[in-house]
Amino acid sequence: MSPNVKKYGLLGLKILTAAAFLAAGIAKLMGAEMMVATFDAIGVGQWFRVLTGLIEVGGAVLLFIPGKQGYGAGGLMLTMLGAMASHVLILGVATMPPSIVLFVLTAIITYAHRDQLPIVGQGASA
Repeated sequence: MSPNVKKYGLLGLKILTAAAFLAAGIAKLMGAEMMVATFDAIGVGQWFRVLTGLIEVGGAVLLFIPGKQGYGAGGLMLTMLGAMASHVLILGVATMPPSIVLFVLTAIITYAHRDQLPIVGQGASA
């Protein structure tokens, strides 16, 4: 696979992923009825909806900041782990929620930028 295919393929994944997280994060921050109802059903309070929205918007921005893409994608990936757990364990959603797709996308981006993360990058060796 040519370096250009990898470079632009990863850029396309970042754009798609960032758009999804910006849309979801802004909906949470703006108090969209569906988001308010979802966080009510989860039972953690509306402050957690706002926090999640800030994480999603912030993570989407970090996907495009050199040296920070791994942190942004990793944070979003962990956020989607929480979302998947909430959907399955609390909300009882049996179908594949979008959080699974977003988890996979953020895992790919995190892997592509793994050298930026101290737990897996060059800085981890002693």
